[in-house]
Amino acid sequence: METLSQLLGIGVEPKHLTILHVCLRGTIVFIAGVAMLRVADKRFLSQMTALDAILGFTLASMLARAINGSAPLTPTIVAGFALVLLHRVCCKLALHWEFFGHCVKGHADRLIRNGEVDRQAMRANDLTDKDLLEELRQHGRVASPAEVQEAYIERSGRISVIPKHKQ
Repeated sequence: METLSQLLGIGVEPKHLTILHVCLRGTIVFIAGVAMLRVADKRFLSQMTALDAILGFTLASMLARAINGSAPLTPTIVAGFALVLLHRVCCKLALHWEFFGHCVKGHADRLIRNGEVDRQAMRANDLTDKDLLEELRQHGRVASPAEVQEAYIERSGRISVIPKHKQ
């Protein structure tokens, strides 16, 4: 156990870590990170909601600290698994309780209905007309709101577009 501690630089000040220490720590964190991704919900990787993105940012920050020695290796990895499990619990609760899901994942807002732009929804989501038109061209393949049946800003922040049927 003493040899492993020396190889990983356990108890060594971060500024005194060697290349070998950092490489070994990085390898362990990489393996633990892969295991965390296997435990995590698949949707986390797509960062569908703010909840998913926060888990990604937090894990990345924590695991980087374990590699560079500014946080203890084992407790940081354990805390990473705890966050992944917390994320799973939050997703399960959101699945069963709509109110909780709304709190942790957010909700979609309708921006366009039958070609009419909802100005209040645009303001609430800090979208300009130029932003909306860009999204309509890119994701709806339409040039104007008049060509749209419905458009929503989804919980992920992406805009989904349902074009009107052309006759």
